[in-house]
Amino acid sequence: MIIAAAQFTARPLDVAANIGAMASLVTEAGERGAALVVFPELAVTGYELEGITADPDRLTMAPDDARLAPLRAACRAAGVAAVVNCAGRLPAGPTLSSFVYGPDGAPLTRYDKVHLTRDELAAGFAAGTADGRFTLNGVSFGLAICYDAHFPDLAARAAADGCGALLASSLYGRGPGQAERREIFPALAKDHGLHVLLANHVGAAGPYDACGGSGLWGPDGHALAEGPEEGAAALVTAEV
Repeated sequence: MIIAAAQFTARPLDVAANIGAMASLVTEAGERGAALVVFPELAVTGYELEGITADPDRLTMAPDDARLAPLRAACRAAGVAAVVNCAGRLPAGPTLSSFVYGPDGAPLTRYDKVHLTRDELAAGFAAGTADGRFTLNGVSFGLAICYDAHFPDLAARAAADGCGALLASSLYGRGPGQAERREIFPALAKDHGLHVLLANHVGAAGPYDACGGSGLWGPDGHALAEGPEEGAAALVTAEV
């Protein structure tokens, strides 16, 4: 099965424009034979923490939010599943969430980021409490969102649960973030015998200059595919 990591430059708080760009990437993923495409952290709004928490009624959403309909329609038309990261909501507050839609556009699962950064906590985001799992074409997948990948026990649980791959929707900036990206994801793959996918932003992303480099690593830790660190939208594909 071919899976894809999508990277693009999200427009700050422009939900309609970002969903349109993501729908186009779903279509392209289908044309390239992918069964699944994964988007970066907060792809729907951009990584705009204070903007989201200042207007949560408008900028947080549930999996059945009507604004996500074009993206779900693209999944149906292309026959491609998608991991869509956006600002969700729980009674405790807004969340950083991955909504997973199947190739028919129907919701498969939801995962709320468990390990929040200090900035995310300070902005008022709430942490999730459970691991994310779903199965597609006979392969079980685990979910992570950026800082989650810095906690190896999350990948260890995915491997123990029989997952074949860990999918990380993330934001890594230039400088130290580039070094972390190059170190963490190959190690997670090799240490836990998993395929590991990183979907990263590229260009301006909230307070960061995102470094791109989305990629997929095999269970031996070697890169199967890596995307550019410059430029606009890109899909990085590999087989798992």
